[in-house]
Amino acid sequence: MGRRRGDTHRVLRWLWTSRRVDARLTRLVLLPASGLWQAGMAARRAVYRRGWLTVRDLPLPSVAIGNLTVGGSGKNAIAAWVAAHYARRGIVPGIVLASGSSTDVRVMEHAVEGARVTTGNDVFEAAGRAAAAGAAVLVLDDAYQRLDVRSDLTIAVVSAETTRAVGWTVPAGPWREGRPALDRADVIIITRKRASTEAAAQLQAELQAGSARPVAIASLALRYLEGLVSGARHPAGLLAGRRVVAATASVDPDAFVAQTKATGAAVQVATWRDQEDFRDEDVAWLAHATRRADHVVITERDAAKLRDRWPARVAEPLVAVLDLEWESGGDAVVAALAAVVTPVERL
Repeated sequence: MGRRRGDTHRVLRWLWTSRRVDARLTRLVLLPASGLWQAGMAARRAVYRRGWLTVRDLPLPSVAIGNLTVGGSGKNAIAAWVAAHYARRGIVPGIVLASGSSTDVRVMEHAVEGARVTTGNDVFEAAGRAAAAGAAVLVLDDAYQRLDVRSDLTIAVVSAETTRAVGWTVPAGPWREGRPALDRADVIIITRKRASTEAAAQLQAELQAGSARPVAIASLALRYLEGLVSGARHPAGLLAGRRVVAATASVDPDAFVAQTKATGAAVQVATWRDQEDFRDEDVAWLAHATRRADHVVITERDAAKLRDRWPARVAEPLVAVLDLEWESGGDAVVAALAAVVTPVERL
C-alpha cells in the first residue's frame, strides 16, 4: 500500500550524516563548493557590518525566527507558537513568510487563528500589509539570514538532530552558516523530534557556555490528531495497534514516520517529493487507502493542500499535529517575547 516518489531527504541525510567511505568521499568532492559558499556568506556579513548596505526598520515590533541549517529544524512550529503566544494575550500577530507559498499561508492561518499572514519577496512590503490589516507585532519566519532587517528580537532555532551531521556548510554539510553565526541571536531554541533528551541537553550546554543569552529546549511531538475536515481532536494513542498509512510530501518524512510509529501503529509509508502538490490521482489514491487501512495520517502542510479537495463521502484523514512542549528555558523565551510587546502597550 505504500509507495515512494523521490527521496531527496534520504540522500541528503546519507551525505551529511553517514560515516561510510562513499559519503566521506562525496563530501570531500563538495568541499570546494562549501568553501565558496562560506566565503560568500562571510563577505555578505561584512558588507552589512561595515554599513555598506542599509539595515531597515520594520513598521511594528518584530521577532525574527530562523535557523542555520537546511530544512527540518522546526522553525515553522516555533514561529506558529510565538504568534499564538501573542494572540492568546490579545496581541494580533502578523506572520510574514519571506518566500512562502499559498500552502504556507494556509498552514499558518489554520495554526494561529486571527493571525494576519502575508508573504512576498519584499519583506518590508509584506510587513506593511500585515500592519495595515491590524497586526500589532510581526513574526518573521525564516528570517535569520535577513541581515537587511532590524528586528527587536532574533531567535535562532537549532535542531538537536543536527548533532549527528557534519559541521560543514552546504553542499558538503547542512549548515547555511557555521555555529559562530549564532552570536547574532538574542535567544536560541533547541528543538527535539527524534533526538534523545541527553543529546539536546548536551547541545544546550555547548551553546550556553560563555554566553548570557537564553538557550531553551522544546520537544516537538505528536500528541494529538485532528480530523482533516471536521477538525475533531483525538489523542495520538488512537493509532495504537491500528493499520495506518503515513502519507506525506514533507521535507522531512522520516521524522513524521518515526513519530507516527511511536504511537504503536502498524505503519505503511507513502511519500511524494518534497513540497509537491497532490494531483487528482494522488487524492484518489489516498481516498482508496482510507478504505484499506484503519487510518490515513498526514502532516499539517499536507492537510493545507488537501482540505478543500477531499471527497465528501470518504472517511477523512487524520492530521498529525506537532505539539510544542518546553523542556527547559521556556520562561526565558516568554520573558524575551514580553520585552518586545505586551498587552499594556496597546491600551
